[in-house]
Amino acid sequence: MSEPADHLVDLLRRTLRSGTVVTTGADYDAAVQLWNGAVTARPGVVVRGAMPDDVGRAVLAAREAGVPLSVRGGGHDWAGRALRPGGLTIDLSTERNVTVYPAARVAEVQAGATAADVAAAAAPYGLAPVTGTAGSVGLAGLTLGGGYGPLGGRFGLALDNLYSADVVLADGSVVTADPEHEPDLFWALRGGGGNFGVVTSMRVRLQAVPTLLSGLVVFPWAQAGTVLAGLSDLLAEQPDELTVQTGVLAGPDGAPVVFASPTWSGDDAEAGERALARLGSVGTPLVSQVGPTTLPQMLAGIDAQFPVGRHVAIRTRSVPSLTADVGEALVAAGETLTSPLSAVSVHSLHGAAAQVPVTETAFGLRDPHLMVEVIATWEPGDVRAPEHTAWADDVVRALEPAALPGGYPNLLGPDATDQIAHAYGPNAARLLAVKEQLDPDGVFRAIPLPDRATAETSTGVRG
Repeated sequence: MSEPADHLVDLLRRTLRSGTVVTTGADYDAAVQLWNGAVTARPGVVVRGAMPDDVGRAVLAAREAGVPLSVRGGGHDWAGRALRPGGLTIDLSTERNVTVYPAARVAEVQAGATAADVAAAAAPYGLAPVTGTAGSVGLAGLTLGGGYGPLGGRFGLALDNLYSADVVLADGSVVTADPEHEPDLFWALRGGGGNFGVVTSMRVRLQAVPTLLSGLVVFPWAQAGTVLAGLSDLLAEQPDELTVQTGVLAGPDGAPVVFASPTWSGDDAEAGERALARLGSVGTPLVSQVGPTTLPQMLAGIDAQFPVGRHVAIRTRSVPSLTADVGEALVAAGETLTSPLSAVSVHSLHGAAAQVPVTETAFGLRDPHLMVEVIATWEPGDVRAPEHTAWADDVVRALEPAALPGGYPNLLGPDATDQIAHAYGPNAARLLAVKEQLDPDGVFRAIPLPDRATAETSTGVRG
């Protein structure tokens, strides 16, 4: 180890009362294995399993030793910001306890708990958290950055369902942020990510949705243009209870197909069946498997498609709607797929998520829109890796003329500077003011924030 690392390890072992300090071995290897196998950054020291007070001591130790600090929750951030070369990583991935209070419809969630953990804990009570589409994603990271998902039309983004959070600040102190206590921090956490402290636990609202209607409808590529045009109309008219994810992926034979994954979360099952039946009118499906399911089952299905360890590069654009130009870009994406593991997934923000005033939380775009997630994926050792990344870049470049300013911060990489500048819309200046108040030395670095110059002019409105 280097001299700073030796000093840091000694300092941690003298001051911490809980947790394990590791620099090598099986615990270290587990801590640095992220979802994206392409991430190669390796911290000098990892602290695992520390209680909140000791998380604060670890923060202060990193500052004293002058090493970069990072925090690992679920470890699903494709850009690998949970690890910083030569730094100190506070690994909370083993802290996965979930306590459900069914009468209050609230879950208390530790920072390492995944969406699947919370869904499984809530399901016996006929309740469900508002999550994204994958179960292996850490619920804390997803929530702090946004949280598009299958329940969004009816219940809002994941961040809209955050009650409170316990946060370790840059000075090592522990506070609870909610609307009455630390209100500026609570505002910033809902969309600004982990840039303000270490969230060690949080309370989230649970929703009464014991059964969902959901599934997958797959259309042949020959119908791509017609299907996407039909889906454009359907997405524009979908009721709050229906959220449809759509996009392009490779079928079993490697050829592209168009998919639609609808989720009905309403109480009227017959109305849901009628709404889902509309999907059959936009084309002639190759596969149509839609029926009653549960949130844990839905999340497990997505996890099976995106296992840990593959190499991933993600790009994103947000567009007002599925216009003809956007449809053409999606068709081009399918026709130029370089990997059968890659996909383009289109997520909808509408209904309850679009009814929250944009300045109520730090999340910068509340107008109804579609968030396009471009996922380049390949196996380790694939020599065509640069081609797969170039494919993702080409897709977002084709979407740019139709795109809104900025992009979804949870998916933006550190090099997407033009998008980062506008990612928080009219909230950018206030967000940076909270950052400067709580973390003036920049101890915490999570999802990207704009710089001060661009924040002062950003509005999130197309100019």
